[in-house]
Parts: sequence; C-alpha cells; structure tokens
Amino acid sequence: MSIGKISRRDAIKAITRSAAAGVAVGVGVVGGVGGYLVGSSSARPGQTVTVTQTAAGATVTQTIPGATVTQTVTAAPSTVTVTRTETVGGPAKEPIKIGFEVHRTGIGAVYGAWYERTTRAAVALINEMGGIDGRPIELIAEDDGTDPQRGVQAVEKLVLEHKVDFILGALFSNVVLAAAPRAGELKKPYFAVSEGYHVPSGQLNRYSFQPGITDVRSQLTAIAGWVVNNLGKKITMIYPDYAFGYDHRDWFGKAATELGATIIERIPIPPTETSFTKYFPRVPADTEVLYHVMVGPAVLTFVKEMGEYFGSRRPEIFGFVDSLEGVPLNSPGLEFLEGTYFWEAFPRYLDGYDTPYHRYYRNKVGVDENGADVNDPKNVSTYSHMFSCWETLFILKEAVEQSGYRRQTPDDYRAFITTLENFEWFNEGNQHPQGAKKFDGRLHQCFGQQFISKVENSKFRVVHRTRIEDSVYESDVDYTKQPL
Repeated sequence: MSIGKISRRDAIKAITRSAAAGVAVGVGVVGGVGGYLVGSSSARPGQTVTVTQTAAGATVTQTIPGATVTQTVTAAPSTVTVTRTETVGGPAKEPIKIGFEVHRTGIGAVYGAWYERTTRAAVALINEMGGIDGRPIELIAEDDGTDPQRGVQAVEKLVLEHKVDFILGALFSNVVLAAAPRAGELKKPYFAVSEGYHVPSGQLNRYSFQPGITDVRSQLTAIAGWVVNNLGKKITMIYPDYAFGYDHRDWFGKAATELGATIIERIPIPPTETSFTKYFPRVPADTEVLYHVMVGPAVLTFVKEMGEYFGSRRPEIFGFVDSLEGVPLNSPGLEFLEGTYFWEAFPRYLDGYDTPYHRYYRNKVGVDENGADVNDPKNVSTYSHMFSCWETLFILKEAVEQSGYRRQTPDDYRAFITTLENFEWFNEGNQHPQGAKKFDGRLHQCFGQQFISKVENSKFRVVHRTRIEDSVYESDVDYTKQPL
C-alpha cells in the first residue's frame, strides 16, 4: 500500500490497516507506509517522542525525512502492540570538520598511533554529548609522515580539499614549525599538541594555539630547581639535533645556570641516529648530572647503550620521559634505569596521580593502571603527551560555543580567536584530567603542573609535583596585536 502526505490521525489509521493486513499473511510480515509521520504537535525540534498503537495484526516499518523511527512488535493471538519512537525535527545540522594532522608513519609513528586513539575517543565522547553547539564532529585525518614538507602538504589538503573548520596539529616541533605557518597563511586555526616552544616564542602566527599541553620552556622552568638542588650542579646535556632539542638546550641551560649550576657539555644527536655509543665519551668525567631527552624509534637502544657505557660509574641521571614513551620499563636492558629520574607531564602509572577525572579519561581511552592498552599490556601508551589531544578538543568545543562560530567566514573566525584569547583558566575535570591550567591569551599557550618520577622496581614513582606558578615565565610576545 502506498499513500501520499498524511496527517498524524491518518497515519495511525494506516498503520492499523497495514498491521491487520500483515497478520492475514502471517506474523513477521511487514507492510509499508509512505509519506510523513510528524509526531506530537507539541514536540520540540530534536525531541524524542514515543507512541504506542495496538492493532489486530502486524505492523509496518516507516522511514520519515528528518526523523528516526523504530518499532517493536509484541504478538498475541488477536492483537499486536506497536511502539514507535520518533526523533522529531528538521535535517541534521552540518558537522564541524576537524582536520587531524597525525604522525601515522615516520619516527613519530608510536606517538601518532596513541594521538589518534585519544583523539577519536574524545571525538566520540563529544558527539555522544551532542557535538559542538549541537553539531557533530567529523574528523578527517591526514598522515604527515613526521616530515615537515609533508606536514605542509597535509595542512593544504585538509584546508583546500577537505574544507575543514579547524586543524588539530602535529607533535614533532620541526613539523609544527613548517605546517603552522601555512595554516596561518590559509587563515585556518591550528592547534599544536607538541609541547615545543614554537607557539609561545612568537615564531608562529595568530592562528596558532597550544592550549592543551604546556611548552618545554615552562616545563624546564618548573623542574630545574628540583634537579639542581637534589641531583647536582655540574650538568651534561644530551638532546636531539632539531628544534625540540634546542628548546631543552637553551631553556634548561638558562634556568639551571641562574640557579648556580654549570652546563659543562652539550651533545646534540641527529633524531634519526641508530647507535649512540660514540657520543658517550664526550661526557666529562666530572659530570654530576647527565640530562637526556631523546625521541624516535631508537630510544630503547639509546638507553641500553647508555647503561652499558656508564655501568655502576654513572652520574645521577635525569631524563624527559620522551626517551621512553611507548616503551615498557621492564624491557631487557632497561635495568640500568633503576634509581634514575624522569620528567612526566601526566604520570604513566595511575597511582602517581589518582583522581576520578584521571580514571575517567583512562577508561575512555582504554588504558590500564600501568599505562598500557587494556587489551595488550605490551602496547604501552605515549601517556605523557597524548592527553593534549583530548584536552585541546574540549577547549576548541568551548571556544566555538562561546564565540557563536557558525561558518568559515572572517567574522566567525575573528570571534572564535578573540574568544579563545580571552580564556584564562581550564578547570581540572573530565575534560582536563591532567590538571587545571592557566591560559595566556597573549602567548596562545597554557601553563600547568609537572611531575618528577623515580624508577623503582621497573615502574615510575612520582616523587615531586610542581605548582602551576612554578612554570610561568615572563615574555613580551603578544599575538593579540597581530591582524586577523
């Protein structure tokens, strides 16, 4: 049977007639009704209403433009009860497209895998909550290969081909320093999730933000005093030979020197290096603290060879957890790390910062209490960095909703950017499980707490937590003075 546009009363009559016809040919046979079934006249757009109709027969399945309809049938010898649930309203709102520049391949692939997992978990949660201002997120990912040139290409593809509203950017500093300027040229807001100093340094542009993770200068400002006062004042630094490593060289060196320490040697290592033994003889014999931060697929080799070279003669060792992100601490060869210290932004082990918000976040991303995949204890997360994707997406959501952003127009982007620049605090909670953060709109950068952990029994044990104010530094950078 087929009918045209009908009233609610006529529709119910049609259902009854079709149900009866269905019973005549056997239970489970479903007839069809065309046209519209608009639901309760008092229903608000988007409201779900339920109608129950009893008929002497089977029922129908009906698809209604702008509404979701489900039906259940309970058969009795002479009657059928039809329960219909309708979501009333017009067409669904257009999605907000978020481009995701992700390190799926290259030396940042282990980070990229967990960044993508965390990002998709946050997107799923936001969409479950109703999306951003009632609009679902459509996530569009492009692999940048952890390569600066491909990073630029990824940004161009996301903006020019996929027409995204915003870009969730890269981790590796050299990629960010190439990709973010191109996003600025295309006037597309770019959210770095890197911890590099590139955003607050003023090197980028008004369209570049890093609100979901602290930058390396603030991290070093916060932890330098503990290192100098507890481990020693004669320090040798080993770091990767690119922008992120230079941030460590410059800002830890500055902070430690101001506290009375001396950087007696600086040893840069190419990020693609695969063997490190040749670098260790450059460490002076009177070194009291060996400071290391390495990244990439060879970090396990780096730590093993460092242990083999120094053995029991080692100085105190302080590292950034970047050297061990994604690596199980009980891996063969890491026994040497016992008793050494690491910076963490977010403790890998839950007991290092056990809060309800932390537990909520771990559950949503699928990470166990030891920082590994809940289904694979050997698949260790990049826990100290990936939370930045989660927190950044919730900040983006808040800025869209407060600014009234609707379309990709200069006026809407101006409102979005100036609204975000006026944010001051992100409170700790499910959306910000790493902790509360102070946001500086002039720098487009947040400031937060840091953790120092000691390796004991092949686990990280938190021994110190800094305050937000420990990480704040003076700067004359002011992006708000740049034109839009």
